[in-house]
Amino acid sequence: MTAATTEKPKAKRATKKAAAAAATPEHKLRIRVRAYEHKILDVSVKQIMDTAARFDATVVGPVPLPTEIKRWTVNRSTFVHKDAREQFEMRIHKRLIDILNPSPKVIEALTNLNLPSGVTIDVKMV
Repeated sequence: MTAATTEKPKAKRATKKAAAAAATPEHKLRIRVRAYEHKILDVSVKQIMDTAARFDATVVGPVPLPTEIKRWTVNRSTFVHKDAREQFEMRIHKRLIDILNPSPKVIEALTNLNLPSGVTIDVKMV
């Protein structure tokens, strides 16, 4: 017999980290923050990050998402002067924050958070 036929296939060993990760399912609280003004958005994100840090939560982010730009072109006059036009745009700035394995205290503190007007928040449990 040759050496190739007598060898046994090696069993894969599971590491401690992989076993621990498989044992505890990881939940994420995904927060998407949107606003028209980037300064107000950054203040709101800082407030969310401080609240999560106060309760020792693991935070990933803030991740800046691409700015959504909506543009419109409108005639300046109502009837003639087709070449005279005005252009308008609206910019929507976005950030993404993930909180890993949030405790109920963190979730309660984030729901009671008072943010400035003009800031929209979408919260999902992933």
